[in-house]
Amino acid sequence: MFKPSGIPPDRLEFITIYRDELEVIRLCDKKNLTQEEAGRKMGVSRGTVQRLLKSARIKIAIALSECKGMVFKKEENIKSS
Repeated sequence: MFKPSGIPPDRLEFITIYRDELEVIRLCDKKNLTQEEAGRKMGVSRGTVQRLLKSARIKIAIALSECKGMVFKKEENIKSS
């Protein structure tokens, strides 16, 4: 869990970020891999990486700009998405 300081958790709205979304952020933004390279490492298509990356970035932007918390959870197998 990640939350803004000074706000008790029971007064926050939380956004769920799934493990696959966090992994694609790590690979593309932190490790600077291309979407194709990240897809190979994760065993998914570049299109799936693109979808996960867009979703994760929107969620993180909302949480940071609107003072919401983030909860990190395991997601069902992305290969079936």
